[in-house]
Amino acid sequence: MGRLTTHVLDTSSGLPAADLDITLWKLAPDGSRRRLAGHRTNADGRVDRPILESESFVPGTYELVFAVGDYFRRRGLVVGDPAFLDEVPLRFGISDGIGHLHVPLLVAPFGYSTYRGS
Repeated sequence: MGRLTTHVLDTSSGLPAADLDITLWKLAPDGSRRRLAGHRTNADGRVDRPILESESFVPGTYELVFAVGDYFRRRGLVVGDPAFLDEVPLRFGISDGIGHLHVPLLVAPFGYSTYRGS
């Protein structure tokens, strides 16, 4: 069976993004979405266990939402009011129910990038 993992790196500090909230949603063909899980990153910028795994890891369209605005405000960084980046949604697809899908986020107060990791 498969599993979904993530990690977040704060490129403005060069450190893992600890204490950052992440929510996983599953999107339906009609555009609605269902919340599947909520997590907070550890000191290493990772979630302690897979976000999705085993029989829950099924094909479909998903979205990870990273609460980066709250994270940067807690660190005391000026991010604007409203923040330029508040929540970063990453929409991706799972085409089969096997393997390991890793979706990392590299983030700073005014930009981000992602890729399919290993």
